[in-house]
Amino acid sequence: MMGYIDALAAWFRQYADREKALPMEGYMRNQYPFLGIKSPERKQLIKQFWKEHGIPSEGQLLTVVQQLWQLPEREFQNVAMDFLEKYGKQAVKSDIDVFESLVTAKSWWDTVDYLASHTMGDHLKRFPELIPSYTERWILSDNLWLRRTALLYQLRYKQHTDVERLFDYIVRCKDENEFFIRKAIGWVLREYSKTDESAVRRFVADTKLSPLSMKEALKYVSR
Repeated sequence: MMGYIDALAAWFRQYADREKALPMEGYMRNQYPFLGIKSPERKQLIKQFWKEHGIPSEGQLLTVVQQLWQLPEREFQNVAMDFLEKYGKQAVKSDIDVFESLVTAKSWWDTVDYLASHTMGDHLKRFPELIPSYTERWILSDNLWLRRTALLYQLRYKQHTDVERLFDYIVRCKDENEFFIRKAIGWVLREYSKTDESAVRRFVADTKLSPLSMKEALKYVSR
């Protein structure tokens, strides 16, 4: 697949714009270099590339994702997530280990939030028997992005949310000072409040959360 990846990288790099890249890098706290291709243009470019080069077969898609993840510019990780969306329900149970490796490599909120709430969320819904062993390990991990994933994988579950597990995981990490954990707590509670407002109100009233988590949690119910 290296020929495919080389063609894709060359296709995107011809549209690099250093003037646009600088503020994009600054917005991401200079964690990674950027080509300077904004999201709407990137999505159009990948559609054009697919039209000309096609989409790899089921057996090759995940390899393409992993190879894109190794490229330095951040746009390629975003393109990798476009391929993950195509992969979707073709994933097999054991792919969770690859997905986990993506969470812990080149980690920042722009990749982890998609991987947690879409890739992991969809996969664990299809294979719920994986939930106890994986999410329990994540919430206990020293890696904050795995802890954030444990909090966010149910973000889109609505009435299918395992509320007992969600609230338990929040209680376990509610006293952390880490911004991305406090923000995730508030975010997932806010989303679940759209499904069960009273449950979230009770939980927030009975649980000592950080001001940030509480503010985020009650945004929807306080509108």
